[in-house]
Amino acid sequence: MHKRLIILLSLITTIGFSQNPEKGTLVGKLLDIDLGNQSLPFANVQIKGTSKGATTDFDGLYKIENLDPGTYTVVFSFVGYTSVEVSDVEIVADKVTEVNTSLTSSAASLQEVIITIVSRKDSEVALLLEQRGAISIKESIGSQQLAKLGVSDAAVATTKISGVSNSEGSGDIYVRGLGDRYLLTTLNGLPIPSDDVEKKNIDLSLFPTRLVQNISISKSYSVNMYGDQASGNVDITSRELVGNEEYSLGFSTGINTEAIGANDFKLGAYQSDVNLGFYNNNPNNFNALTQQSWNTESVDAPVNQNFNLTAGKKFGDKFRTLVTASQKSNFEFRSGTFQEYDNNNFRDGFTDVEEFRKEVTTSALLDLSYRFNDKNKVKFTSLFVNKLSGQVFEAGRNGEGVVFDEVDPQSDLNQFIRDQNIKKTQLWVNQLIGESKIGVHNIDWAVGLNTVNADEPNRIRNEINFTDTRVELGRTGGFQQRKSNQIIDDYEVNGKINDSFKITNLKEEENDFGLKVDVGGNYRFKERDFESQFNGIQETNLNNVNPPSIDDLSSVFTLDNVENGLLSYVSQKPDSYLGKLESLGGYALFNYKMEKWNFNFGGRFESNTIKVNWNVNNFPGRIGAATKEYENFLPSLNLKYELNDNNNLRLSASKTITLPEFKEISPFEYVSPNGQVTRGNPNLEASENYNLDLKWEMFPSNGELISVAGFYKQINDPINRVLTRGAAGIFSYFNSGEQAEIYGLELDTKLDVIAKDKDLGYMVNVNFNATRMWHEQDLKEVFEIINGENRLTRTFRYNGKTKTDLQGASDWIFNANTTFETSGENPFVANISANYASEKIFALGNPDNQVNPDEFFNEEIREQGFVVLNAVLRKDINENLSVQLIGKNLLNPQIERTQTIKPLSTGVSREEVVRSYTRGAQLSIGFNYNF
Repeated sequence: MHKRLIILLSLITTIGFSQNPEKGTLVGKLLDIDLGNQSLPFANVQIKGTSKGATTDFDGLYKIENLDPGTYTVVFSFVGYTSVEVSDVEIVADKVTEVNTSLTSSAASLQEVIITIVSRKDSEVALLLEQRGAISIKESIGSQQLAKLGVSDAAVATTKISGVSNSEGSGDIYVRGLGDRYLLTTLNGLPIPSDDVEKKNIDLSLFPTRLVQNISISKSYSVNMYGDQASGNVDITSRELVGNEEYSLGFSTGINTEAIGANDFKLGAYQSDVNLGFYNNNPNNFNALTQQSWNTESVDAPVNQNFNLTAGKKFGDKFRTLVTASQKSNFEFRSGTFQEYDNNNFRDGFTDVEEFRKEVTTSALLDLSYRFNDKNKVKFTSLFVNKLSGQVFEAGRNGEGVVFDEVDPQSDLNQFIRDQNIKKTQLWVNQLIGESKIGVHNIDWAVGLNTVNADEPNRIRNEINFTDTRVELGRTGGFQQRKSNQIIDDYEVNGKINDSFKITNLKEEENDFGLKVDVGGNYRFKERDFESQFNGIQETNLNNVNPPSIDDLSSVFTLDNVENGLLSYVSQKPDSYLGKLESLGGYALFNYKMEKWNFNFGGRFESNTIKVNWNVNNFPGRIGAATKEYENFLPSLNLKYELNDNNNLRLSASKTITLPEFKEISPFEYVSPNGQVTRGNPNLEASENYNLDLKWEMFPSNGELISVAGFYKQINDPINRVLTRGAAGIFSYFNSGEQAEIYGLELDTKLDVIAKDKDLGYMVNVNFNATRMWHEQDLKEVFEIINGENRLTRTFRYNGKTKTDLQGASDWIFNANTTFETSGENPFVANISANYASEKIFALGNPDNQVNPDEFFNEEIREQGFVVLNAVLRKDINENLSVQLIGKNLLNPQIERTQTIKPLSTGVSREEVVRSYTRGAQLSIGFNYNF
């Protein structure tokens, strides 16, 4: 591994300082004053004193690429019209400059000229132009549009793209019905690690939109990407300095309607160890059993706050710097119900589940770029995120709680559980990126070093029985009263290199460039060190101690009660695993353009090795290991046909893989606050994915899009989260299907209902996308040769069911938003947006008894669909100050998971809600000042 890394770094060092001079782009729209500011087609746009120029299209749009950085005069002319010269137009490397103006046949004075300089991946117009010219199927959303939508983080931003939904408003997203394990997340094109042992991809809500320049999802695969994906690659492009300098301050405050309405908002016992959003204690949980409080704390005013600042400056023509930092704190209160069934029989249930959550996220981004000369430039990006999540989970306070293991038919005891948890995530990403030119070879390169510390340093669990007159500790003993900790240390190095060169038509100005070749490779080494330990305290005899109330447990968990023999310590040997992933890929990609056709095809060879060594309590013999080695040839084909200047037709076909994750392989059991367990499966294997896409897109005018896409995916040996046989509430991962198929249709529109008009003074545009999917997978039966006979040893079929839907896939997904925007010096923007995804499988069902799978089984759990409605009002007070009102989740829908129950005693099916809650609406007001 180290030899391969040294070779890659040597290649990058060799070419790192022979760079390609970056170019800028000029775009815009030309209007006809005499025809009421309608588009003026077929006009000439010329860079004065050069041969560079363009002709406006039918919609008055023009685009001039490959301009050297500098200041130019742009001449607009049309036969019979007065020519207009616009001076001091600055072209910036790797940026898009927009110049929009008008012509008239009279000698009227020059109309308004709008000049803006934006990043290529910042402006909505620039992104649409990029999408129009791209070969693969890719959709993006930039920071300008995100600001209009009032989007706070990258997770919500992705749901504005067609075919994308999220689960329960969390950072988990689904693209075309495929979730976490089928996605790949990158930052500036390089992989970033997960912050959560339960997930492959990082929680996108960790990325505030202030750090984001652009978010794109590549829905079709190309061989220059890692092959571990099926539904897409989510790439976040971090911010960089736009213009010569930028200084701003921002502040917002607000409430969550459920949190502010809670009678007593609870914080965990760990809160005293939190300072300025950082957790400053790593307690020995064994000693903490008697020396640290078990009782919750309270906060009088759970008010959300957000502070941010940005500073950036260009020094000369070579050095650009940008620093942006923010801290936000959010409170959330969830109340609802929880039920659990085993073999269609009621097991546990609570009608008063309450969750109190407080999150403080501190983030900082440093972006530096230096141009050594006209041919050399280096870019360094460093991102730091510290997220502190505190949670208090309570159920059974109302005296109606039932826990199967604790039920005593001879008593009137009720069950109460409380889980207090603090989770701290520290992510640090460092990247060095560059572009190089050696003769006709254009070389892109990048190296990254990532670290993640995602710890649960102080988790407190209590399981209590009580009546109106007494409180007892849980009777089953063990770790019902415990303090635990969990540590995740991730380390990753990665790199990429790509050489792009043209075989024919080498002139840079020519668009029909003939054959272009890309060759390159990717390398990734990732290591995860995981450890978890339980320490508990229990009675030596039943009712040795009786707390005065369920809110004062600390009064009995004392050192005196341990020393006098009423209580005793219990400790579990730590669970741990060490996971290593090494991925090495090389590819060749060919692109041939001929008039209206563009053929893009290539192949990738990728080698992936996953090794996991574990030492866990629930595995026979505790110690075990698994090694998974995969070598694959992954082809891709992307075709594009330009029907005319405004219409494209695209076809894409590819093969990809889905690798199992460390946590999916290791048999460690992670216990959620409600007691449900997720366990890894060492026998899990990778899936093979075959992808096919067909898309038509039309660009009616500047900033507008209409597209229709059809897609099909076949997944062999799909990986699913499944309710396992045995005790209820245990989930694991299996290749439970022989084959899964998913196909669907996507409609995406971005339309100007009322185009921006100087006389009218405002504009209205509507974005709408809808996705309809059909999906199904065969449930597997596993046969083994035993004593010469082919015997059924495991089945995932039950209750007569041989097929089921794909986990995480919704039949329908809708995203819509409408924006009203005034023109002038101090514009007003109003936006309303809504998202809906219909029901989907949260976890597959499974037979509990392999002999009688049609009688003893647990049915699948489904997450019901719900609507999320957001609104934003923003007003620029002057050129420096703006104010913004934001309302999120305004409908505050009930979020439900349901399960079909069919008791053997009656044989009659009924639908039960096994989890429900509301999250509350978020209302805030914010101010931003640009110096």
